[in-house]
Amino acid sequence: MIKGFAHVCIGSFDLKDTEDFYCRILGFKKKFDFINNGVLFGFYLDLGNGTFIEVFSEDNTEEAGCQMIRHICLEIDDIDAFIEDVRSKDWEVTDKEMGADQSWQCWITDPSGIRIEMHQYTTESSQKTGNNCVVNWG
Repeated sequence: MIKGFAHVCIGSFDLKDTEDFYCRILGFKKKFDFINNGVLFGFYLDLGNGTFIEVFSEDNTEEAGCQMIRHICLEIDDIDAFIEDVRSKDWEVTDKEMGADQSWQCWITDPSGIRIEMHQYTTESSQKTGNNCVVNWG
Protein backbone atom coordinates (compact mmCIF):
# COMPACT_ATOMS: atom_id res chain seq x y z
CA MET A 1 0.00 0.00 0.00
CA ILE A 2 2.75 2.47 0.85
CA LYS A 3 4.56 3.56 -2.30
CA GLY A 4 7.43 5.49 -0.77
CA PHE A 5 8.58 8.45 1.22
CA ALA A 6 6.75 11.60 0.03
CA HIS A 7 8.17 14.46 2.11
CA VAL A 8 9.49 15.64 5.43
CA CYS A 9 8.28 18.97 6.81
CA ILE A 10 10.79 21.25 8.51
CA GLY A 11 10.66 24.68 10.10
CA SER A 12 12.88 27.56 9.07
CA PHE A 13 13.83 30.68 11.01
CA ASP A 14 15.00 32.28 7.73
CA LEU A 15 13.41 31.10 4.48
CA LYS A 16 16.05 32.79 2.31
CA ASP A 17 18.94 31.10 4.14
CA THR A 18 17.13 27.77 4.12
CA GLU A 19 16.45 27.98 0.39
CA ASP A 20 20.07 28.94 -0.24
CA PHE A 21 21.37 25.97 1.74
CA TYR A 22 19.12 23.35 0.18
CA CYS A 23 19.21 24.73 -3.38
CA ARG A 24 22.67 26.19 -3.75
CA ILE A 25 24.64 24.04 -1.34
CA LEU A 26 22.83 20.70 -1.74
CA GLY A 27 21.54 21.22 -5.28
CA PHE A 28 17.81 20.66 -4.72
CA LYS A 29 15.28 22.47 -6.91
CA LYS A 30 12.41 24.54 -5.53
CA LYS A 31 9.15 23.07 -6.85
CA PHE A 32 6.59 25.62 -5.62
CA ASP A 33 5.89 28.23 -2.94
CA PHE A 34 3.26 28.41 -0.19
CA ILE A 35 1.62 31.85 -0.27
CA ASN A 36 -0.53 33.20 2.59
CA ASN A 37 -2.26 36.56 2.06
CA GLY A 38 0.22 37.36 -0.69
CA VAL A 39 3.25 36.62 1.50
CA LEU A 40 5.73 33.77 1.09
CA PHE A 41 5.10 31.35 3.97
CA GLY A 42 7.15 28.37 2.81
CA PHE A 43 8.14 26.26 -0.15
CA TYR A 44 8.58 22.72 -1.46
CA LEU A 45 11.98 21.35 -2.45
CA ASP A 46 12.20 18.60 -5.08
CA LEU A 47 14.68 15.87 -4.15
CA GLY A 48 13.86 13.82 -7.26
CA ASN A 49 11.89 10.61 -7.72
CA GLY A 50 8.78 12.14 -6.12
CA THR A 51 10.51 12.95 -2.81
CA PHE A 52 10.29 16.43 -1.30
CA ILE A 53 11.17 18.60 1.69
CA GLU A 54 8.38 20.94 2.79
CA VAL A 55 9.65 24.10 4.51
CA PHE A 56 7.59 26.54 6.61
CA SER A 57 8.62 29.77 8.27
CA GLU A 58 8.98 29.66 12.07
CA ASP A 59 8.50 32.94 13.94
CA ASN A 60 8.82 31.87 17.56
CA THR A 61 12.00 30.05 18.63
CA GLU A 62 10.45 29.08 21.99
CA GLU A 63 7.43 27.53 20.31
CA ALA A 64 9.53 25.66 17.74
CA GLY A 65 12.11 24.50 20.28
CA CYS A 66 13.67 21.30 19.04
CA GLN A 67 10.56 20.47 17.02
CA MET A 68 11.90 21.59 13.66
CA ILE A 69 10.61 18.45 11.95
CA ARG A 70 6.85 18.81 12.05
CA HIS A 71 5.86 15.48 10.51
CA ILE A 72 6.80 12.86 7.97
CA CYS A 73 4.69 12.08 4.94
CA LEU A 74 4.36 8.88 2.99
CA GLU A 75 2.86 8.56 -0.47
CA ILE A 76 0.13 5.95 -0.83
CA ASP A 77 -1.77 4.73 -3.86
CA ASP A 78 -5.24 4.15 -2.33
CA ILE A 79 -6.10 6.39 0.62
CA ASP A 80 -9.54 4.85 1.15
CA ALA A 81 -8.11 1.33 1.40
CA PHE A 82 -5.37 2.61 3.71
CA ILE A 83 -7.87 4.24 6.09
CA GLU A 84 -10.03 1.12 6.12
CA ASP A 85 -7.02 -1.09 6.81
CA VAL A 86 -5.71 1.09 9.66
CA ARG A 87 -9.12 1.32 11.29
CA SER A 88 -9.60 -2.44 11.00
CA LYS A 89 -6.50 -2.75 13.19
CA ASP A 90 -8.05 -0.48 15.87
CA TRP A 91 -5.65 2.40 15.17
CA GLU A 92 -6.84 5.98 14.85
CA VAL A 93 -6.59 7.69 11.49
CA THR A 94 -8.31 10.86 10.34
CA ASP A 95 -10.83 10.95 7.53
CA LYS A 96 -9.36 11.85 4.16
CA GLU A 97 -9.35 15.50 3.17
CA MET A 98 -8.31 17.35 0.06
CA GLY A 99 -5.27 19.44 0.97
CA ALA A 100 -4.56 22.93 -0.29
CA ASP A 101 -1.98 21.32 -2.58
CA GLN A 102 -4.82 19.32 -4.24
CA SER A 103 -3.59 16.02 -2.79
CA TRP A 104 -5.70 13.67 -0.69
CA GLN A 105 -4.38 13.36 2.84
CA CYS A 106 -5.06 11.65 6.15
CA TRP A 107 -3.07 11.55 9.38
CA ILE A 108 -1.98 8.96 11.92
CA THR A 109 0.31 9.25 14.94
CA ASP A 110 2.92 6.69 15.95
CA PRO A 111 3.24 5.46 19.53
CA SER A 112 5.88 8.09 20.30
CA GLY A 113 3.66 10.92 19.07
CA ILE A 114 5.28 11.43 15.66
CA ARG A 115 2.65 12.68 13.23
CA ILE A 116 2.55 10.89 9.89
CA GLU A 117 0.71 12.33 6.92
CA MET A 118 -0.42 9.97 4.19
CA HIS A 119 -0.65 11.54 0.72
CA GLN A 120 -2.39 10.35 -2.41
CA TYR A 121 -1.49 12.62 -5.30
CA THR A 122 -4.05 13.66 -7.91
CA THR A 123 -3.45 14.95 -11.44
CA GLU A 124 -3.93 18.46 -10.01
CA SER A 125 -1.51 18.07 -7.07
CA SER A 126 1.00 20.93 -6.76
CA GLN A 127 3.69 18.26 -6.43
CA LYS A 128 2.89 17.20 -10.00
CA THR A 129 1.96 20.55 -11.58
CA GLY A 130 4.34 22.91 -9.75
CA ASN A 131 1.42 25.30 -9.13
CA ASN A 132 1.73 27.41 -5.98
CA CYS A 133 -0.24 26.26 -2.97
CA VAL A 134 -2.32 29.18 -1.64
CA VAL A 135 -3.29 28.61 2.01
CA ASN A 136 -5.31 30.43 4.65
CA TRP A 137 -3.58 28.91 7.70
CA GLY A 138 -0.26 29.40 9.44
